[in-house]
Amino acid sequence: VMKKFGYNSKNLDDIKNLAGKGAAAMIGRSIWESAKKEFSSIDDQKTKDEMVKEFINFYGKNIVVQSKLISGVYEFLKWAKSKNISLGVCTNKQEHLAVSLLKKIKIYDFFEYVAGRNTFEYCKPDPRHITNMIEIMGGSIKKSLMIGDSENDAEAAKSAGIPMILLEDGYTDKKINQIYHNHLVKNFNGIEKIVSPYLND
Repeated sequence: VMKKFGYNSKNLDDIKNLAGKGAAAMIGRSIWESAKKEFSSIDDQKTKDEMVKEFINFYGKNIVVQSKLISGVYEFLKWAKSKNISLGVCTNKQEHLAVSLLKKIKIYDFFEYVAGRNTFEYCKPDPRHITNMIEIMGGSIKKSLMIGDSENDAEAAKSAGIPMILLEDGYTDKKINQIYHNHLVKNFNGIEKIVSPYLND
């Protein structure tokens, strides 16, 4: 998308911390860091909208490329279902893209609800993205847990008063000790031991 509109492209390490903040933020930051003058000259909202649309279209077509389950995820999902734990997805991906990805990696059926960036009028780090989803699912905030890998996940969970399980090496440019979390994990292997005590609360 960057090349198509005449800008230098960015590598994965450069933009990893922007994942979860939306297509516009990723494109905007890429332009801003590589060509500040050019970016400031783009005052045509139509051009910006076309860039975002192009990015989302490309992403949708390549959504499973380099997408794979973190170790232990499938086992955890099966365990959670066996314990009648309600599962939902709260993501800053657009809802249709999130549903498409979940279906393609064959875990969609584990979840009762998928709340994307465009599902409500707000999204993470706004806590209502989480709390509204929990309400729709008929759950209780006091009995909910957030598992995430980004600053947006942590900020939304903290504002909602929900315990946070943070995955290392996630999408953030902050250090671990700067991000809200109650538990820190490398992957989903053995995460059941962390979740189990909350089932008795």
